[in-house]
Amino acid sequence: MTANIVNRLKRLGSKPPSYVVRRLAQEARMQSERILAPAFVRMISGRRLARWAGVSSVDDLWEKLASRPYPARSEPADRLDYDRAFPGSAEIILSAAERALKHEIDLLGTGAVEMGPNIDWLQDYKTGDRWPAQFCKAIDYLNKGRPSDVKIPWEISRLQWLLPVGQAYLLSEGDERYANGARAVLESWIESNPYAYSVNWSCAMEPALRLQSWTWLFHVFAGSRAWSDRAFRGKFLTSLYLHGAFTEVHIERSTINGNHLTSDAVGLVFAGLFFRGVGAADRWEREGWRTLNEEIVKQVHSDGVDFEASVPYHRLVAELFTMAARYRVAAGLPLEKAYADRLAAMAHFTESYSRPDGTSPHWGDADDARSLPLGTQALGDHRYLPGLIANTIGRSSWSGTYADELFWHSVPDSGRVKDLPMTSARFDVGGVFILADSKNQVFVDCGPVGLAGLGGHGHNDALSFEAWLQGVPVVVDTGSYVYTADFAARNHFRSTSMHNTVQVDGEEINRLYAPDNLWNLRDDARAHLLEFVADRTSSRFSGEHSGYRRLADPVGIRRNITLDHLTGTLTIEDLIDTKGAHVLSVPLHLSSDARFSQEDNRYTIAVRDRRFDLSWEGAKWQIHTEESSVSPSYGVRVPAQKIVWTTRALGSERLKVIIKPIPIA
Repeated sequence: MTANIVNRLKRLGSKPPSYVVRRLAQEARMQSERILAPAFVRMISGRRLARWAGVSSVDDLWEKLASRPYPARSEPADRLDYDRAFPGSAEIILSAAERALKHEIDLLGTGAVEMGPNIDWLQDYKTGDRWPAQFCKAIDYLNKGRPSDVKIPWEISRLQWLLPVGQAYLLSEGDERYANGARAVLESWIESNPYAYSVNWSCAMEPALRLQSWTWLFHVFAGSRAWSDRAFRGKFLTSLYLHGAFTEVHIERSTINGNHLTSDAVGLVFAGLFFRGVGAADRWEREGWRTLNEEIVKQVHSDGVDFEASVPYHRLVAELFTMAARYRVAAGLPLEKAYADRLAAMAHFTESYSRPDGTSPHWGDADDARSLPLGTQALGDHRYLPGLIANTIGRSSWSGTYADELFWHSVPDSGRVKDLPMTSARFDVGGVFILADSKNQVFVDCGPVGLAGLGGHGHNDALSFEAWLQGVPVVVDTGSYVYTADFAARNHFRSTSMHNTVQVDGEEINRLYAPDNLWNLRDDARAHLLEFVADRTSSRFSGEHSGYRRLADPVGIRRNITLDHLTGTLTIEDLIDTKGAHVLSVPLHLSSDARFSQEDNRYTIAVRDRRFDLSWEGAKWQIHTEESSVSPSYGVRVPAQKIVWTTRALGSERLKVIIKPIPIA
């Protein structure tokens, strides 16, 4: 506890005085909850909320709240029509609902785990570690040196795994078994997690995200018999109101903010609009929406790329900004033009990186986070997002795959499917360049390190790329694997050696501050574009970074990438400019289902039914393969191969690698 306070004070010492004053005041207010929270909780009750709302009973308040509009579907769905529009989706939902009723989870790498009839909400089910039931600000949830992962109880407590139970209820004409099961889970959570007194309150993002899943479950089950008991109704609404109050007090503000503050602000909008006119709700909504309008133009570059330098976090943040906007539209409130324009830009970026097979580049961090996930598409399939945004802001200029995600978010024509054509695109401010045609996509990082130069969810991936060729993943980003569960693994997966970019003398492109600083990188690389040209025959990229110019003998790195649209050939040329002696390494991380082989002097890469010739120019370079791994989702890693070219350079060097598709016989 003392060490945590000392570390916080050290960090505060580097901030502007005005921020320090505000932060200390907020910290004092948060710490005061250790004493004030029990009294505050005793003051809030279903009856008091009803009086604030101007109605005579909890039941009247319940009916009043249930009659209000909501931005996602909460009315029954015709099973036959749903099956016709989305074949196989109902079975996925119903199977997930049955697992949820058994309290079975499979998330963040846990594997299939049955939590039992009495869920332990404070446990990491991967390791068995658990956190104490005490005041949230006194809990060291990082557990440095132990393999525990606080994201497990946090993810379980978000209750997104319970959402299929609500969908099954709507698809089954109101089967009360689902309503009873959902109520039992919520009662268990409320009983085990008193306001501000468990690890599931330690980060304001968590109650803020719960506000989305809980309010949707309310609108789904509000009319069920299982949820008609007045005592339960009072308990549920009280807990939900306390979620809004907690988020307001513990909102995560800093000098530079990211997805945590965005989540908090969205939570305030949801709590405010859900309880509109009740207690502090209107203040919550105003503060949340004001914050989102300020942050969307800070966190999202003008070209639509989220500034955290991560495709998975781009999706999360886009969903968050969109869901708050959808709730306002449903409530009859306006959207500012600047807000809508920035959402439109986010949709364009999503449309540009999405692939026709439902995959997306794995750039930067990924922890599988979602806002209000209701679709059955694969985790990496972001193709619904442009349509969701277009519907939200009243524009229809995007193509896209209209999946059941859109159906559950009440988007018209959600069964209609259109292709997302792949074309080359540039996002100069966000630093992403996409070389693409109908069969190939190369995604290149040539921009800021992430979080306005602080690192955040960005990796050491300057000039790194992913290559999706002839419809299959060939060269990939290796992912993130875990965060606090394993500090060494966290740093390994975000390191230079785990990305497809030149490494010099085993040094990092952007230096780490310290092995236990998991969220910051020094802004050394400062990659920038030299040239980007796309036409009918080819797309060409050229960029450089200064990450190694800090060395005693400075090294300049320039990379040229060309995708030939006529032959599908990908060429990667690295120019290493130096005067002294250095050990150079250039890796290519292959997808988990790719295999590298050598027959005489011919090198090939095989991926599923596709084969590619691999050749290179550069006499002094030696090639070898290493066993590596890739992380397709948080907490999961699978074996993969890594091709590495190395040389001991005495001056400038050049390496040119060519990947050419072999025609299918």
